[in-house]
This record gives sequence, structure tokens and C-alpha cells, in this order.
Amino acid sequence: SQLAVASSQDESKGFVDDSTLNVKMRNLYFSRDRRNDDRDPETGDRQSRQAEWGQGFIGTFESGFTQGTVGVGVDAIGLLGIKLDGGRGTTNTGLFPVDSEGRPEDSYSKGYGAVKARISNTVLKFGGQFTALPVFATDDSRLLPEAAEGFLLTSKEIEGLELNAGHFTRLDAQAQSYKDSIRGRNDAGIKNGGLTEANIFGGTYAITDGLSTSLYYSKVEDYWRKYYANVNWAVPLSDKQGLVFDFNIYDTKSSGAANVKAFDGDKLDNRAFSLSAAYNVGAHTFTLAYQKVTGDGDYAYGIDGGGTVFLANSIARSDF
Repeated sequence: SQLAVASSQDESKGFVDDSTLNVKMRNLYFSRDRRNDDRDPETGDRQSRQAEWGQGFIGTFESGFTQGTVGVGVDAIGLLGIKLDGGRGTTNTGLFPVDSEGRPEDSYSKGYGAVKARISNTVLKFGGQFTALPVFATDDSRLLPEAAEGFLLTSKEIEGLELNAGHFTRLDAQAQSYKDSIRGRNDAGIKNGGLTEANIFGGTYAITDGLSTSLYYSKVEDYWRKYYANVNWAVPLSDKQGLVFDFNIYDTKSSGAANVKAFDGDKLDNRAFSLSAAYNVGAHTFTLAYQKVTGDGDYAYGIDGGGTVFLANSIARSDF
């Protein structure tokens, strides 16, 4: 049987000694040709091209935990985006906010704070944070990342097993500085209200060094409930080569007011799955994947984080 791992809290060096401060600088140019797109359902306009260039700064501070049975600490996030190029006719790339005259802002910034507590190998964190769970993942595909506010419990008391439980009440868009700026869209393309409540639970278990499985559940108030499952098998061939087989599946159904529906007006009731095989050699990866969605509606995400699409055909800047 698996044994409990050594306590991280027992090994704490203290609030200051275990602290880390990181600043990431990111330069991004984004261009998209949209001449054949439909008109905006709210304005009736059609934008033929989107193109912006910017410099981003992502600062993260993570304190250590105080010593003792229960350790406490704080985390902080600071984000700054500076426009290098872009104008009124080429906005909406997801890089910058837009002012009342339709021009991209020259710069924007935002900050978040969180408190945390740890007992043994279990951490409870409350406040602004980034998340990377398959049913609630903040998006980091543009100049600055999304950020969520709420609490997340992460437990690693048993070797190879990680359990997560969370409750989130706010999600801020990458290119906005105001609260609750993520908006879902209904079947007519009109924006809905922001996130009011998302509850998540699940975990990942490493069966062997190369084989793991995950199960997660989420419910986003007035949008949907989701189940997610994953099996990942990594097979090393040599020190620099290996194969990775990955299976992912989401089961999504509308709930509550069902703010997002299928194109025919029905509530969401679908399964989205992908199966991939990847060959890794050195710094290179070659992947062959199959992905399919069945049932009513597309696979819906966004109000639960723009990164909540752990499927094979989701790549760094877009998904297919």
C-alpha cells in the first residue's frame, strides 16, 4: 500500500527563507485575418483584421510558511502590459483593453493578493491566483494571464495522489483590468454576466512512474456541470527518446439558467474526447491525435477559464 509522504510543513524553513520572487517578461505580436468572419451580433460591424504588439511583465511573490503545526503565508501577483503597436481598427486580439473611442490602451496593470495555510502536505489558499486544473484553468495564451479569485485546497498526503477542491467567484480577463471581466455568450452571441460561482473537485493518481489517471468534476452556476477523465502513459525509449499516449474526455451538460446553449437552442449535452500519441526526441515532439465532439452543442469553456480545454488539439494560441 502507498505510504504517506514526509510532511512539507515539518521541513519549512520559515516565512522569509522559503520566499521566492519571480518576474517574467513576455513580448508578443498577434495578428489575425478576419475578412470572412460574421458581423458582431451586438454592433453589426465586421472587423477585417486584428493586430497588436506589446510587452508584458508578470511578477509573482510566494512567501514561505511560518514554522509550526499550521504554517501561514502570503502570495502576490503584479501584472503590467505596455502597448508597442496597435490602433483603433486592429483591436480585440486579447492583448489590450479598448477605451471608449475604440482605441487600445497604452498600458494597463492589475494586482492580486492571497493568504495560505498549510498542515502537513495540505495547502488551503484564498485570494487571487492562477489555476491549472482541467475543469478550471486560467488562460496564459496572451500578453498577460487570466486570474481567478476564490479558494483552492490541494492535498498530497498520500504518495502519488493529489486531491483538489475549490470554490471560485471571480475570473478576470487577460486584456482587462476590471473585476469579473470574463463574459460568456449565449446562443445568439450576446454576452452574459460574469462568473458567480464555480465549484470543483477531483484529483490525479500516479499508478506508476509513467502511468497516471485523473478524474474531476465542476459545476459553474447558470452555465454547466462537467466531468473530466484522463489517462496518460509515458514510455521511455532511451535517455532522450520516449512515447506518450494521452486520452482526455469531457462530459458537459447545461445547468441552472443555461446561459450557453447549442446552436439549435437546445441545452448543452455533449462529450468531447481526444486520443493522442506523441514521440519525443530531445527538444522535439511529434504528435498524432484524434479529437471528436458528440451530442448537443460544442464543447463550451471560458467562463470557467480560457485554459479549460485539456484536449489534444488545443495549442498555445488557439484551439481547433
